[in-house]
Amino acid sequence: MPDEAETESRTAAVARRAVSRRRFLQGLGVAGVAAGAGGALIPLTALPQRERALAENAEDEKIAAHQWVMVIDMRRCTNERDCMSSCRKNHYLHEGQEWIKTYTIETHNIEDPHGHSHYMPTLCMHCQQAPCVKVCPVGATFKSPDGATLVDQDRCIGCRMCMAACPYDVRTFNWDDPLPAPNVLGKPAPEYPVPQRKGTVNVCDMCTHNTRNGELPHCVDACPNQAIFVGDLATDLATDGKETVRLSELLQDNDAFRYKEELNTQPRVFYIAGHGQDES
Repeated sequence: MPDEAETESRTAAVARRAVSRRRFLQGLGVAGVAAGAGGALIPLTALPQRERALAENAEDEKIAAHQWVMVIDMRRCTNERDCMSSCRKNHYLHEGQEWIKTYTIETHNIEDPHGHSHYMPTLCMHCQQAPCVKVCPVGATFKSPDGATLVDQDRCIGCRMCMAACPYDVRTFNWDDPLPAPNVLGKPAPEYPVPQRKGTVNVCDMCTHNTRNGELPHCVDACPNQAIFVGDLATDLATDGKETVRLSELLQDNDAFRYKEELNTQPRVFYIAGHGQDES
């Protein structure tokens, strides 16, 4: 049983996250005016306009008002893997079926000949030019108006061409019968494909069932070190569940990059390098 001090600490942590969520959501309406006027000074600044142009109806336009991205600060990641277990638990995935994986990267150089390790959480990059979308023969994989790459399991025929096309190796195949699971949407949908369907492919859905309702993605909420941010290009805000910051400043001030950017897939997941530099 946790002692009184530990209980108080956990309560305080929950309270801080609740305040941060409120700040983030309150800022969505306020910052949107400034972002609309001047635009966020980040590499993907044109995306909100592009996605709005693709919106087919009023509901799509409402969804497209936010343009979600993820930012992973590898300086903070200590390989606790709470992000992985929370994602698996909340999407009712089988043990070993991971929508987010953490890789260990060994670094060696002249100044540090013995090297050191840092960790790289990897999930669907929700690419703007997604190879998986382009190769799907039945249109089961598609881009949602708010930028997430989703899979319609009603359409998926299990051909796995999307898995072969993905340069990030983040897609999984449902080989087994799904685990029994409730569904907050009432039935499985691309935004929350729970329970899974045997014989189909799936991948990180950026927890759109949460973000569209003002909640954090499960990986962001679970990370004990606040290493994962969810950000909104349209409002230029990002939160790690504890604090809310300007997305453009977070990316620019920390030399953020995108994995395999040379492939021109235009990922919506950004990384802050974890090679021991000072966060200050």
